[in-house]
Amino acid sequence: GKRPHSAWLPPCRGELSFCACAGGGGSGGVNRERGPKTRMRIGCHLRRLPFSCAPYNSLVSKSLSDEENQKLFGKCNNPNGHGHNYKVEVTVQGEINPATGMVINLADLKDYMQEAIMEPLDHKNLDKDVPYFADVVSTTENVAVFIWENLQKHLPVGTLYKVKVYETDKNIVVYKGEKALPKA
Repeated sequence: GKRPHSAWLPPCRGELSFCACAGGGGSGGVNRERGPKTRMRIGCHLRRLPFSCAPYNSLVSKSLSDEENQKLFGKCNNPNGHGHNYKVEVTVQGEINPATGMVINLADLKDYMQEAIMEPLDHKNLDKDVPYFADVVSTTENVAVFIWENLQKHLPVGTLYKVKVYETDKNIVVYKGEKALPKA
């Protein structure tokens, strides 16, 4: 189940990067006052995770003809299917807890990623084994959206900052949730 945001434990070992995203300032002391002049210390955790999708059906949009699908998706529209060894990076952000020095318990983040990414996707045929992709084209963009939506169910509200999915070293998708686009 979802652990309360205040249930902080020591960090687990694993591939982890830390970045100071914003906020902060000061020289190490914690100002416990919450007056208007006090700034919160905001940090980000980025956790990487590799996963594989077994060969899946070719990329096909049901709203396009066979010729349009072939032209749009090229070799990924292979009737015999193809697969990927993805890498995903999940970045969460929030106030650094003054008692633990952490934005989020790393054991919790690892568990959330296991439930939201590995269990539904790893070594699966996206188009056949993952109900989400029955009516959604299984592009890397839509894989990133799927991961975002699944993680939102587990993480404390407002902490998910970014999902970055590497299809290859050259093809990378970054998703930061739904945003309104500026009008042209």
